[in-house]
Amino acid sequence: MRWLILTSSTGTGHNMRAESLSRWASEILGSSIEVRIHSVLENTHGLYRFGVGLYNFIQRHAPRLHHLYFNYLEIAGMHRRGSKILGADNFTRLIREWRPDRVISVHAHTNHGFFELARAALPDHPPRCLTYCGELFGGYGFSRHWANPRSDGFIGATPEICAAARAVGTPDDRVFFGGFLLRPPFYAPEDELEREAEAKARKYNLDRMAFTVVLSSGLAGANNHLAILRELAAAGRKLQVVVLCSRNTAVRREVEAFATAHPVLAIRALEHTDKIPALLRLASVIVARPGTGATSEAIQLGTPLVHNGIGGVMPQELITVQYCREHACARFGDSPRAIAREILDLHAHPEALEGMRARLRAARPPGHPEQIVRWIAAEHP
Repeated sequence: MRWLILTSSTGTGHNMRAESLSRWASEILGSSIEVRIHSVLENTHGLYRFGVGLYNFIQRHAPRLHHLYFNYLEIAGMHRRGSKILGADNFTRLIREWRPDRVISVHAHTNHGFFELARAALPDHPPRCLTYCGELFGGYGFSRHWANPRSDGFIGATPEICAAARAVGTPDDRVFFGGFLLRPPFYAPEDELEREAEAKARKYNLDRMAFTVVLSSGLAGANNHLAILRELAAAGRKLQVVVLCSRNTAVRREVEAFATAHPVLAIRALEHTDKIPALLRLASVIVARPGTGATSEAIQLGTPLVHNGIGGVMPQELITVQYCREHACARFGDSPRAIAREILDLHAHPEALEGMRARLRAARPPGHPEQIVRWIAAEHP
């Protein structure tokens, strides 16, 4: 069996879920399956590749402007009809040459026209076309392009998203509430997570008893680390801060220089790491943009979360914030000072921190990626 996963590098969550699905499918189905991940927008036409770059530029530099871009894409519907997709021959050629049995979209703009093209390319043996949607809540910010009533299946991360798919006409028997689709380490047994966390603490000389803040990097290392660190240092509290710098060496050098000048904070600046579950295990609180990926990971492991809304919140992030408000499982700051205030309040009130951990566990949807893989693999789920 061959699965073709359609994704695009707008943000980081789509590719994370594509990789997660690929790893789980290989782990569960073994040699009976071959999986290929295809960045479909970037590799179909230059205009779409430009659009992906523009999306990410806005996300890094001016999140508020995404409201214009988001609403334009909602109205334009550039990928809702196969006949209107630019460079469609490139995608059709891939389908005919590779002949997938399943085409699975993990992106809002690859669920309609690309499904049409995939079926038309193999009329004698059309692939089953399904969508996994990792969004957490409906309403403004939930793209209307996510749900396609003509698809063979829709898998939602939360009950709210499954309800949104049904509301636009997706038949009930084609909707599956699957829960989160995260990488295998996020589902490791407790003792394994603890061993990884202990190893990480030893490697970076971290005090397991200290109140530890993790400052997460967004796309391509985009961050507000120094501004937040200044506010924390000004408060004079002795905190341990792990700063994720992605592959941005310039930011890492700046953070290390700041750490030397402000010893009140025990700062560790880290480059790219794939040991995020271990870091979340060590964290008293994590600060991250309100994307679905980082938020789902925090909810899965029960790590207290402060959403970073500096520069504004994109429509796609608004629905994540709304989900967390409904479940009272995260805090929010729209400025470095506001973020620092939330961190310091949690530091001063351990009972509030424990309450947030309990609500995070309650907000975690049931289900396991194995169930998602088996539902996709089933001939008639």
